[in-house]
Amino acid sequence: QVQLVESGGGLVQAGGSLRLSCAASGSIFSINAMGWYRQAPGNQRELVAAITGGGSTNYADYVKGGFSISRDNAKNTVYLQMSSLNPEDTAVYYCNAGIRDSSYYRRDYWGQGTQVTVSS
Repeated sequence: QVQLVESGGGLVQAGGSLRLSCAASGSIFSINAMGWYRQAPGNQRELVAAITGGGSTNYADYVKGGFSISRDNAKNTVYLQMSSLNPEDTAVYYCNAGIRDSSYYRRDYWGQGTQVTVSS
């Protein structure tokens, strides 16, 4: 069974930094795109950043250079480095990955979410 496990969330002051990690484990054949989404209370879940298996990246317009996504294919792990955080970045951050399992069945997987809280 495939699962995604996130870590690295927490409480940080405005202007601070955090690094989120998301590790995929289980019967994995291959992983395509991986990404980070976030959902603030009362809002819909929105894309933060995504990265393909080849390393091409895509960022939401509101990121404005303060966030950086990367991945370690050997570890089946994706990272989100967040800098210059502000209170509007407070949300639950979710990891997403398109994974083909050992049965060659492909589907999207989601992590359980990690809370990021930025205080002013």
